[in-house]
Amino acid sequence: MESKVYFTSLKLRRNENLLSKLERLVLVAGMETIAMENKFVALKLHFGEPGNLAYIRPNYVKRIADIVKRNGGLPFLTDCNTLYVGRRKHGLEHLEVAYEHGFSPFQTGCHVVIADGLKGLNHEEVAVNFEHIKTAKVGKALREADVIISLTHFKGHDLAGFGGALKNLGMGGASRQGKAEIHAAGKPHVLEDWCRACGICVSNCAQKAINLNPKARINRDLCVGCGYCISTCPFDAIQADWSESSANMNRKVAEYAFAVLKDKPHFHITFLLDISPNCDCEQQNDVPIVGNIGFLASFDPVAIDQAALDLVNGEPLNPVYETKDRDHFKSLHPHTFGEAGLEHAEKIGLGSRKYRLVEI
Repeated sequence: MESKVYFTSLKLRRNENLLSKLERLVLVAGMETIAMENKFVALKLHFGEPGNLAYIRPNYVKRIADIVKRNGGLPFLTDCNTLYVGRRKHGLEHLEVAYEHGFSPFQTGCHVVIADGLKGLNHEEVAVNFEHIKTAKVGKALREADVIISLTHFKGHDLAGFGGALKNLGMGGASRQGKAEIHAAGKPHVLEDWCRACGICVSNCAQKAINLNPKARINRDLCVGCGYCISTCPFDAIQADWSESSANMNRKVAEYAFAVLKDKPHFHITFLLDISPNCDCEQQNDVPIVGNIGFLASFDPVAIDQAALDLVNGEPLNPVYETKDRDHFKSLHPHTFGEAGLEHAEKIGLGSRKYRLVEI
């Protein structure tokens, strides 16, 4: 079945600015048809890693939050902690980064709630029983929300190929333990040079698979690969096995996105601006791969990702990059299989890759 994806370019009419054009887009697309009165509305976005300047401007986020409040909703900005070493791996640093980048209540009109808590351990297990994920570990605040609105900066990614609404929701909505499950094909391992032999991982391992000898050591026969030790280690000395294939990782992301949205009204907005070759998790953003295109809005997260991908690939690749494939992201990251996630998301009933682009 064909889904509607609403699109507007950045070309303005007289007496209009980009904020008002974004508002006009989401209203025509039907965002206000969602019942929001006295409902907690999660605005799921990526606050950007310090050093990166390609993340969504807080001005746009404020305009969406204002619409939610106008309809009686209780909006909050949210994301889950990261698995990798950076300044968003626990709740306090994550909040600091959000505020540094302009996502404070004073600038956006709503609070920031780190969805999986202080240490990335606060999640709800959501049964999905899919091919790769049986029970997803979703950030608690996302599951407690009544409505989810994703605000996605579309860009490249060196493991996924590209990052759109599915990745914003699936990877971004997973707790640290959930992220380990998405990324890992195997079991975690200890970086002995980083280990301080504090014993926290030992006391938190339900399988009794870790001992100190003298540093932490994981018994791979006893380990079930849950990734809980990765979340609990305060020194990032326990790492995931990052050998998962791009195709399977994208399929897991799709299954997690399903879990995040399960049984909830949802709406999706994608920003085709500053389309960088790599994720906003990077500490820098390189030259955009194509020029700025515009905004997209839809009730279908699969259709909006497919439309975003088609629009980007319909533009000429920036000449500073080499074209090797019709898919610009495949040219930049040849080992990735981004479309595997779209195919799988459609297969599990999350949405449709068939869409009708409605230009506003």
